[in-house]
Amino acid sequence: MKLPLLLGLAMLTIPASAQTPAPAGDDPYLWLEDVAGDTPLAWVRERNAESVKSLAEAAGFPALEQRILSILDSKEKIPFISRIGDRSYNFWRDAANPKGVWRRTTLEEYRGPEPHWETVIDVDALAKAEGENWVWHGATVLEPGDRLCLVSLSRGGADADVIREYDLDRKAFVDGGFTLPEAKTSVAWRDSDGLFVATDFGPGSLTTSGYPRTVREWTRGTPLTSAPLIYEGKTADMAVSAYRDLTPGFERDFVSRQITFWTNELFLRRDGRLVKIEKPDDANASVHREWLLVELRTPWTIGGKTHPAGALVATDFEKFLGGDRSFHVLFEPTPRTSLVGWVGTRHHLLLSTLDNVRSRVSVLSFGGGTWHQAPLPGVPEFGTATVSPVDEIESDDYFLVTSSPTEPSTLAMGLAAATPREPERLKQTPAFFDATGVLVSQHEAVSKDGTRVPYFQIGPANMPADGSTPTLLYGYGGFEIPLVPGYSPVTGAAWLEKKRVYVIANIRGGGEFGPAWHQAALKEKRPRAYEDFIAVAEDLVARQVTSPARLGIMGGSNGGLLVGNMYAMRPDLFKAVVCQVPLLDMQRFHKLLAGASWMGEYGNPDVPEEWAFIKSFSPYHNLDKDRAYPSLLITTSTRDDRVHPGHARKMTARLLEYGKRVLYYENIEGGHGGAADNRQKAFMDALGWTFLDHELRP
Repeated sequence: MKLPLLLGLAMLTIPASAQTPAPAGDDPYLWLEDVAGDTPLAWVRERNAESVKSLAEAAGFPALEQRILSILDSKEKIPFISRIGDRSYNFWRDAANPKGVWRRTTLEEYRGPEPHWETVIDVDALAKAEGENWVWHGATVLEPGDRLCLVSLSRGGADADVIREYDLDRKAFVDGGFTLPEAKTSVAWRDSDGLFVATDFGPGSLTTSGYPRTVREWTRGTPLTSAPLIYEGKTADMAVSAYRDLTPGFERDFVSRQITFWTNELFLRRDGRLVKIEKPDDANASVHREWLLVELRTPWTIGGKTHPAGALVATDFEKFLGGDRSFHVLFEPTPRTSLVGWVGTRHHLLLSTLDNVRSRVSVLSFGGGTWHQAPLPGVPEFGTATVSPVDEIESDDYFLVTSSPTEPSTLAMGLAAATPREPERLKQTPAFFDATGVLVSQHEAVSKDGTRVPYFQIGPANMPADGSTPTLLYGYGGFEIPLVPGYSPVTGAAWLEKKRVYVIANIRGGGEFGPAWHQAALKEKRPRAYEDFIAVAEDLVARQVTSPARLGIMGGSNGGLLVGNMYAMRPDLFKAVVCQVPLLDMQRFHKLLAGASWMGEYGNPDVPEEWAFIKSFSPYHNLDKDRAYPSLLITTSTRDDRVHPGHARKMTARLLEYGKRVLYYENIEGGHGGAADNRQKAFMDALGWTFLDHELRP
């Protein structure tokens, strides 16, 4: 099947800041930053046609695409649920519902093999009726009433949403209800007749990152333009927002100022004034019932005690406001353990951590003036475990989702308690690929500076130790995001079934070992992440798992920057590179869409001292026309309003100028995820796996 090439582009809504390219200067390809311009789109169509001819028309592509689509559309997948009132809600996509359907059932029905579902919103029918290419972005429910919600719909999958009020009892949009036009909006219920709204209020109301700079309190029946201002951030901030804690008995209003990606301020809004919550700017503070919880990224000395970076501490919120500075320590990291996050139930906290990049979950219970901890059963030795409350206001029930690279996802339901019991299994995904003989093992490589870097190897238990096995190395290495191996049916079907190896690198810049692991690759230290990735690749070669002629790499977004740098720095080490929705021009990343918000991660190219080190990891500026490079596939999305498609376009254009082999495909929809529905995702995934198969197979 061939995907239509860039149809319907006239319907795109592109942010004004992305429409006008900058002066050409020394960059001959700035014209490609004009996202929806006729000339750039003609160039894109040519590139897409080349990629379709090379990959989508190749033998085996249709079968692979259909295999992937059958997995994505399978009715045997787990329909993950969330509880609203006395019903369980699920958003579902399949072949009959490509845009998806928001539906509900009872928990009793859900426990059965084939529950009866009641449709709440049919997104396909809505899109057809309104002539819009809606992509579902979720709903925000007014609790504890559980009747009204704010539905977020995106045109084509962009981050920007249209928001409309919906009545769950009537199953209809509210006539004359709250409605917000397309923007990168932050909205929260204050009560049934009021919202906190941070959105695009016109010129001067956005930050340089393109997010809201002001927050207003909007009352039902009044014009949004007359809503009173409650907070105004600075233009250089990342964003501001406000929300109300609607927990009965603990109702409180908060305003958040996100200064940079890594720093923020939190204010309690009480009696008409804002009270700043004392904490380090780089710490995250939140509340759960009577508790204030603070996650630390750097050490914090308070109340006569110093808490280390990576710790989670808690105190009574009202006592803290009254001057008490004593904290309970809920988690302290070690060199190989780190905090992933926490969620609350009615009487407990559920703590997710990593122990040498292995998921662990604990139940925290308060009693006798102290917190007690017990491990939650049912978590796999290797794999992922994600826990969430069923209803944090009213119950101690929780959902636990687990998986490993060879074990399909399982959904269980349990009761948080001081002595937790094995949770009840509700659903399990079927095996979508044959994992017979597939072994999961953990290894370590030694980076250039002596740091030991872990990685997971997933592949045949018995393989020839001669470097002949095609191997794909995947990485991210940024924004304190850890990579933990879970069940990936598409990877299994497209790669592992062919007795090939898939590797996940836990390089610095990620969150595998807490804030210090991330901060070790910030700004001028960014090359540490790339040295780590190279060390893993070289270790795979040294162990004769694979060889440079059989080694491919893949990464998206910040991971696209990672593999882009591998392409430019070590072309001798890799045979094939798949670079998805990437950052690549690090001289202009902060001027494009949300890029300014990432200067805390990479630095500011407008500061000469910082550009001096940023240039060293800007792939677009480090290409050499006289150097041999591996085969490259770059993919992106026209509707990506987070990472500008100009990065991918310009890199491709420069490589073509240099006569290098590069394939390029740009999907018109999908936003930063690259695809707006299962059919598009199947096509995009099949492009990448077909490319890797062609380049790496013996």
